[in-house]
Amino acid sequence: MPSLTLPECPHYIPPPETKEDLEFADLPIIDLSKAHTPEGRAELYPQLRDALRTHGFLYAINHGYTQGQRDRIFDIAGVPFDNVSPDEKKMHTADVEKVGYYAGYKPRQFWKVDTENQILDQIEHYAINLNVTKRPHPTAVRPFLPELDDFARHNHFNILHPILRLIALSLELPEETLVEKHNFDRTGETSVRFMKYYRRSNDEEKKSKNVWLKGHTDIGSITILWSQPIGGLQIMAPDGKWKWVRHIDNGLVINTGDMMTFFTGGYYKPTIHRVIQPPSDQRAYDRLGAYYFAMPDNDIRLLPCAESPVLKRAGIERQCLDDDSPSCETWRKGRTTSYGRTDLKKGVERGVEEEVIEGIVVKHYN
Repeated sequence: MPSLTLPECPHYIPPPETKEDLEFADLPIIDLSKAHTPEGRAELYPQLRDALRTHGFLYAINHGYTQGQRDRIFDIAGVPFDNVSPDEKKMHTADVEKVGYYAGYKPRQFWKVDTENQILDQIEHYAINLNVTKRPHPTAVRPFLPELDDFARHNHFNILHPILRLIALSLELPEETLVEKHNFDRTGETSVRFMKYYRRSNDEEKKSKNVWLKGHTDIGSITILWSQPIGGLQIMAPDGKWKWVRHIDNGLVINTGDMMTFFTGGYYKPTIHRVIQPPSDQRAYDRLGAYYFAMPDNDIRLLPCAESPVLKRAGIERQCLDDDSPSCETWRKGRTTSYGRTDLKKGVERGVEEEVIEGIVVKHYN
């Protein structure tokens, strides 16, 4: 009989929630437990549609993991950063600009946060392909692979796929339309990612105006963020103002990215968001995060679902001609290799910088 004893690791003790009076975004909450029945999905998809069309973000609760399971993931999230030597980290650091995906470590000071003042990021990543055994891992991480496999599968089948079904229903498409583009056992770079935002110097904060990660849109289709109490995430609200995202215990924060915009012909636009210095009562802590960045299979072309009756009525905003539509792999490589590495050009809009990927203008917001 296999052992039920889990491998040990330090317990992550989350800091208290902020007591500051912040301007929070009023994001809707959907109950994912209702997505298991046709009646529940019929109730949920208008809620999801309105949330994503208005805010681009929403909260999800009752997703199937207990608070204890969620807390265990945050315990494991600290292992790649705190229990691995610098030399071993280097052995598992991807050459992002060569391979065009995040795998293993992205080191600190890899991205340009402020081009003018040459401020670099203080964010360390550890990314794990949804097939957790696809690539090697540091010694300290290996005992946790069964739990990480469970976490990847839970995100994929119990969160991502239900969300994709709701989006398909909102477009009056067969429920499996988008699910069929996001397989678990096909070649792709959907990943579990742990991120640690380290505290920065006062000089860095001043020069970057407290921005830790400038306003951007995500590369993939759906991003699942496991809510944690240290503030910093802000979204650009419909009124054009930056607003904070509130923490919900064992809740999820879900948003759409570039690839969903391709699929929906602009009906669901990529969500502009950024990370700034936490509130003053949380600045003594580093910020640890757990995410699931979903992308379609590598060979899927990023074409609008033109058969959607909703898109036919609303009109399709194409990013490019259908014949020129990139594959998921091509778009991912273009965005990943350039993000935070290339010198951006000032855009027409105030506070906006631009780059061109596969002939399509990508904007970054300060």
